Formats: sequence, structure tokens, C-alpha cells
Amino acid sequence: MSRVYNFAAGPAILPEPVLEQAAQEMLDWHGSGTSVMEMSHRGKEFINIAAQAERDLRELLAIPQNYKVLFLQGGATLQFAGVPMNLLRGRRSADYVNTGEWSKKAIKEAKRYCAVNVAASSEDKNFSYAPKQASWKLDPDAAYVHYISNETIGGVEFHWVPDTGGVPLVADMSSHILSRPIDVSKYALIYAGAQKNIGPAGLTIVIVREDLIGGALPLTPSVLDYKGQAEADSMLNTPATYAVYIAGLVFRWLKQLGGLPEMERINRAKAAVLYDFLDQTEFYYSPVAREDRSLMNVPFRLRNDALDAEFLKQAKARGLTELKGHRSVGGMRASIYNAMPAAGVKALVDFMDEFQGTHGG
Repeated sequence: MSRVYNFAAGPAILPEPVLEQAAQEMLDWHGSGTSVMEMSHRGKEFINIAAQAERDLRELLAIPQNYKVLFLQGGATLQFAGVPMNLLRGRRSADYVNTGEWSKKAIKEAKRYCAVNVAASSEDKNFSYAPKQASWKLDPDAAYVHYISNETIGGVEFHWVPDTGGVPLVADMSSHILSRPIDVSKYALIYAGAQKNIGPAGLTIVIVREDLIGGALPLTPSVLDYKGQAEADSMLNTPATYAVYIAGLVFRWLKQLGGLPEMERINRAKAAVLYDFLDQTEFYYSPVAREDRSLMNVPFRLRNDALDAEFLKQAKARGLTELKGHRSVGGMRASIYNAMPAAGVKALVDFMDEFQGTHGG
């Protein structure tokens, strides 16, 4: 069976060259006689794999030297707790921006550890836009300001970096990290689950400024204490070794491609094909404000939602899978991460045009 075009939001499509290399190295990594899955995380082979992965990630994102890179587990969801546990540092409240389902989950978790000030929200328009900076009501005494820079479910992306003054800025970048260059120095902490643009599920990246490490809440589990993890090179316990290895291959693939500027060019071109089609049809529509549309997650709807099931059935028969929208919002969603080829987006648009012709009446 040939490979399908997988539009899943995560775990998501991986670059075929990465999968091919991993397959070639499955039984014997570089003459070691063993699979990376079987390696000791304390052995020199895996330590070299992890170190190279960190070097490549630092190069891709131009991460300043005064930031630690942690390879952790538990997904971005665990960092909903890890962030307040580590960054409150004696303060009693934090600012959060509410732009969708993942923001709400982060806010709910943070309330276990501190008072939460919802500094801005787009709930008034069903989370279809990113609130303008002028509407934010920030607390200068907050421990940090937290936002989801790309809402996977709602397809809303911040194409600008918030100005939070002297208050540390924290971003969950799970669904668009490595899709374009970012200025890491503008953030106190960035975290991201790997299963969208980095690698397989099981790995979480945390990039944190060194001066914010230390002073975690006394109740913080040791595996969530950034200081302890940094001192142990992310190996306080057994890390997600194979996920780190695959992530390293993805980082190398991105470098060979031309780095993040080239990746951004490709992503903008792919997204334009789909959004341009949505904008010229009455059969489908995008629910997201034009200036805040995500380059990675494209939710769309059929004007006649009675056709949804048939659309999904025919799409799957054409090798276009995982297009059903999240259960909390319905509709359709095409996640077109870094590894989605332009041919996949074209195949989707061609099918959508054909389906419209057949069912548009």
C-alpha cells in the first residue's frame, strides 16, 4: 500500500527521508550492533546522539547561550503544571491569554498553583482570532505571561511577539515550532510537544533562560524541576531515547533543507494554496480571522455540514486521511506541518474542488 497524505494534528506526519534513515538504522546504528531503542542512555553512543540533537536545535533556532535546552517527557500538558511550579518564584499570580481549548487547559492547570489573571481572551468570537496587544490587561507584578502561540484546534496563530515589558514571556509552541524563525531572546521560556513538527510522541522540548532556573515550588516533583533536569543533562531519569534520536534526524533534515527561513518559505506557499482556494469558494469557508490564520493547522467547514461524513469518506478513499476536525469544534482540519509535501496540499485542494463540483448543486 502506498503512503497516504496524513493531515493529523498529532502524532503527525514525519519527513520520509527521516523515516527511511531510521528504518535503515533500526537494527544496527552506525555499526554499534544495536538499535537506538536498545541503547543505554548512559552509554557514549546515545550521549553523542542527544548532544548532537541539542547542537542542531540550537543552531536552527539560534538559541542564545544563556538558555538551557531540556529534553523532557509528559507532553506539553505536563508543562502546564511545570511552568507555574518553576516560574512563580515567590509571586502569587500569573497572566494567561485565552485563545482556545489548549489555553483553557493551561489556565485550569495553573489555577492549582497560583491566581490566574486572564489578561486577554478571544472567547467572545469563538476563539477565531488572536487578541490585539492593545486589549491585553497585564499585571506588572505577575510572575510571567503565558500564551499558546499557535492553537492547534482553532487554527489561530500569533504572527507577532507580545510585548510584556519586564514580565517573563512564556509560550507553548507545540504546533508551530521550527516552522519559521523565532527570536528566542524575546521569551523567558518556550515549550513544545514533539509530535507535530519535531518527532514522535513522548518527547517534550523546554527552552528556558538560565536566570529563571532554581526556586521551584517545594512540592515540585524532581522530574519537573528545571534546575535538576538541567544539571542532569535531561537524564534525571531515563529519557525518551528513540524520540530524541528521531528528533535529531528531523533537525538534520531541516538543516539540509536550508534551515528555518527556507522552511518558512515552503510553509507559506503550501498554506497559500489551501487558503486561496477556501477564499474563492462559497462551498467551504475558513472560520479564522484572515490575519491570524495558522500556517500549520487549517480548520475549514462545509456550508452544508450534512455532507461532512461523505466528504471524509471520499477523502479517505483518495488517500487523504485525518481531516476530521477536533471533537470540541467539529468541521474539518488539515494540519500541514513541515513534513507535509506541497503535493499533499495540492491533492487535498484538487479533491475539495472535485467534491464541490459533485455536491455543490
